[in-house]
Amino acid sequence: MGMSVGGKKGRIGPEMNVTPLVDVVLVLLIIFMILAPIVTEAFAVRLPPKEDDTQEELEAANDPSEPLVLTVTDAGEYEVNGVPLPADELSPRVHRMFNSRPDNVLYVDGEDEAPVGAVLRGVDLVRQGGASPVVFITKKLE
Repeated sequence: MGMSVGGKKGRIGPEMNVTPLVDVVLVLLIIFMILAPIVTEAFAVRLPPKEDDTQEELEAANDPSEPLVLTVTDAGEYEVNGVPLPADELSPRVHRMFNSRPDNVLYVDGEDEAPVGAVLRGVDLVRQGGASPVVFITKKLE
């Protein structure tokens, strides 16, 4: 605070010194100008694609407490937790399913007459979707 000598009858009157206030405001302005672009990049919004019936079935089958199982049928088609998926949609859909799970473990179950090439292609596609580790389901020998 500044003081002024003079004025009415020689009284001392208080005057506010605004210089420190202006300094603090300018420093805060500079800090916010630097942080504004960084903060807006951190909150990028990704909108989900248009929903279809298969997506709703996958969301219903994607219970995080249940394991995620890729089944390769005898015809070489793919199913994730019982929901059939075409090969070109397998990788992105599995990636989206992993976003709601704490781990990225995926189990692969090939039917008895499933082509080996189709099973390996399915493994490659789910690995591209972020599955790690990929675990094969086998039958115990008796």
